[in-house]
Amino acid sequence: MAESFSHKWGQILGHFIQEFIRETLQQVADEHGFYLDSQRKRKARITKKVSWQDRYGNYHDLDYVLERGGTEDTLDLPVAFIETAWRRYTKHSRNKVQEIEGALDQLESKGFKILYLKYDNIVKSFTSVGINASFNESTLEADFQNKIEQWKKLSAPDITNIKNQMLSLEKFQIDKFINTLEQSFARLVQQVNIIVLHGQCQQTATVENAIEYIHNYPDNQPTLAPPLKYEIDIRYNNGDLIHAIFNNKIEALKFLRTFI
Repeated sequence: MAESFSHKWGQILGHFIQEFIRETLQQVADEHGFYLDSQRKRKARITKKVSWQDRYGNYHDLDYVLERGGTEDTLDLPVAFIETAWRRYTKHSRNKVQEIEGALDQLESKGFKILYLKYDNIVKSFTSVGINASFNESTLEADFQNKIEQWKKLSAPDITNIKNQMLSLEKFQIDKFINTLEQSFARLVQQVNIIVLHGQCQQTATVENAIEYIHNYPDNQPTLAPPLKYEIDIRYNNGDLIHAIFNNKIEALKFLRTFI
């Protein structure tokens, strides 16, 4: 089955946005002396995928990674993970907008930093070279075909002009995102607090029994009980705090070594 023109146009826009983001991140990398990795061939890895393991042992495929000290031949310390996504919802748009806003708010509440490029500004940027990039469910395949043919005829300066328009229209959001990135680069571990909890779990049937147990517990008695868990607080010079709890020494050490 032949690929539809509507799908192809969506791919063109998605690729354009990814390239726009890559060039913006490359400027940041060059300014700070970082290596920008992306999905392509690289001598330091076997596949084109950019995949990293987090401190909890999970692997993630990413679009871009900024590395401190990385080279074409050597993987080094990651300082930022960046993922991009292009979505165009036309049906039930009001509900979808609310859904997207809710998802972004949830991500930010979890500590993720978001750069959101508005669809209307993407359309305005393409208008600068005479292309109507907008579409919805009623757009005809012939119209998509015309957009694609116009895109193919653009020169390198034309495409640069679209990107410059995007930079101008989204300047505030882009500057805000880059500033957040740069603040994270300067973040340093200030203090590490470790609590190793020893003892044996005491189960009681009622709150009254629990009160009685704690009241009668000899605080100063020595104990040979094994460690139950390791609690670790990592405090940064910007006020950020990472709190982690582990049931065994191996996992606690594995976690701490991710910061070296």
